[in-house]
Amino acid sequence: VRKSMVLLKNGKSTNNPLLPLDKNASKILVAGTHSDNLGYQCGGWTLEWQGLSGNSTIGTTILEAIKLVVSPSTKVVYQKNPDADYVKGQGFSYAIVVVGEPPYAEYFGDNLNLTIPLGGGDTIKNVCGSLKCLVILISGRPLVIKPYLPLVDAFIAAWLPGTEGQGVTDVIFGDYGFQGKLPRTWFKSV
Repeated sequence: VRKSMVLLKNGKSTNNPLLPLDKNASKILVAGTHSDNLGYQCGGWTLEWQGLSGNSTIGTTILEAIKLVVSPSTKVVYQKNPDADYVKGQGFSYAIVVVGEPPYAEYFGDNLNLTIPLGGGDTIKNVCGSLKCLVILISGRPLVIKPYLPLVDAFIAAWLPGTEGQGVTDVIFGDYGFQGKLPRTWFKSV
């Protein structure tokens, strides 16, 4: 998991990176459909042919891994799909938004527009419009991210990390460096 993650953006400018994240932040917002869902982390061809949603196997979700790695004094708040009004004025140090595709295999995953499904784009807009934020994309392929890049401070392709969410947190909190590389440039549009 650590070796496969690809850093796509780190900072609104090269002089102001967001990563690695601060483990001692006072209050962190964790949002998105994929934050606390092992089935989504695993994808298709895993728990079942088309995969599953939910935590129906042993493992560590990204949300659980965040709670394990941050300081005991850090308050971690989880909201699956917060609205923009909720995000403002809550005193969050930063947000981690984990979005992506539901599990699929073979032609069931055909998608002609390759946009981020399950309301992921709205979650990114609602959260990253008000806070410093890291977006973690869970998918088996590149998806359209260009509309969201100006809003986010950092963007990571975590692909399908499986049951080991701590592999993701090992990298975003700086215990290990990014090693993943793209075999070709991420597309701008379909």
